[in-house]
Amino acid sequence: MAISVFDLFKIGIGPSSSHTVGPMRAAYDFVQDLRRQDLLERVARVEVHLHGSLSSTGKGHGTDRATIMGLMGERPESIDPAIVSPCIEELLESQTLLLDGRLAIPFLWARDLQWHDESLPYHPNAMTLVAHGHAGELHRNIYYSVGGGFVVDEDQAARGELDADTTALPYDFNSAGELMALCRLHGLRISELMLENEKAWRDEAEIRAGLWRIWEAMRACVDQGLATEGVLPGGLEVKRRAAALHRRLLAMDDDRSLIASTFSAMDWVNVFALAVNEENAAGGRMVTAPTNGAAGIIPAVLHYYMKFQEGASERDVVDFLLTAGAVGILCKKNASISGAEVGCQGEVGSACAMAAAGLTEVMGGSVAQVENAAEIGLEHNLGLTCDPVAGLVQVPCIERNAIASVKAINAAQMALRGDGEHFISLDKAIRTMRDTGADMQEKYKETSKGGLAVNAIEC
Repeated sequence: MAISVFDLFKIGIGPSSSHTVGPMRAAYDFVQDLRRQDLLERVARVEVHLHGSLSSTGKGHGTDRATIMGLMGERPESIDPAIVSPCIEELLESQTLLLDGRLAIPFLWARDLQWHDESLPYHPNAMTLVAHGHAGELHRNIYYSVGGGFVVDEDQAARGELDADTTALPYDFNSAGELMALCRLHGLRISELMLENEKAWRDEAEIRAGLWRIWEAMRACVDQGLATEGVLPGGLEVKRRAAALHRRLLAMDDDRSLIASTFSAMDWVNVFALAVNEENAAGGRMVTAPTNGAAGIIPAVLHYYMKFQEGASERDVVDFLLTAGAVGILCKKNASISGAEVGCQGEVGSACAMAAAGLTEVMGGSVAQVENAAEIGLEHNLGLTCDPVAGLVQVPCIERNAIASVKAINAAQMALRGDGEHFISLDKAIRTMRDTGADMQEKYKETSKGGLAVNAIEC
């Protein structure tokens, strides 16, 4: 299995990579399967069945709406978020779905979209799509949204595949130990090794241009978040804070308190992270990094570096994202980046480790220091539950990204102050995340049935 950095960093829409981006992608793929089998023109009705975690928090995450948009031929990387609500309203009124954006078929929301509490065998995030013709069933498939927007179908899941890519890489690695050994053997930094691996898919100019586009999308998301005020959708009446905090920072209020005078750069880190995750919660365009729920951490830390580091350049952006990608690949291969599978440690914990590694790399850290920074970032998010209030990616998710962003910077600083030697390896931390996720009760993994989600409502 080969995973590209562009698999981890994908432009999409909020509020969830596993519950919004993945289902839209699965539904789009289903339509393409129908097309390849010459069945598309024969479809008279489509059924959508959402299972397990996609059912439990699907309404708050917009899973139903995302799936319908995928059936209409929309893809997460290219859809205009502004069209979603009007399209759904038109469907509800007309009871007609434009399959592939052009074939009108009847769609009764209460009949053709079903919610099922039970999970299917391979992953908590599952959906079954069924196409019927006038004479009976034409085609069905089960899809699993396994985190970060990654989707596998039933056959791939049965084979244990997280991804269908079998590209041969020049420096393939399955552990941090292997990654560091390869770097030392060939005299490469982690970003350099990752660049060579990425060349298995595309040339260097394409890689650099693609990663710069990812960065531009991250910046645009921050800018949009800093410019938008109001209340987030979903019914919790959570007010956006990033715009007001940004104005205060620009005004440079004369605040001589201890924290403000000694920790001022972290105010910017906080506001960058809040801006991204408020946009995500509102269903805006953002970058999965490696998930939507943790999408603010890498942009916030990279913004911090680009704003405060004299001489920061486009090359630094590429090196940061390549190094962060290496850690994300390790987390995905050896544990999970899915909140439904291992809790928020797999989302925020992985993103914190990735950001810490990327920052350490561009600050000149050694291979060992980069690994140490990633380990610190992940270790201190172990056991983090995924218990969003009302199933919305708002409370505690938005603030959690800001806290983890600051934590990533501190992890990088601690690693850079050391020599790379440390007691717990990144590999052990990742295995612990996997084991902790397996032991964690179901109600604490991307659900609204336990933890803060329940206590906040009861109180």
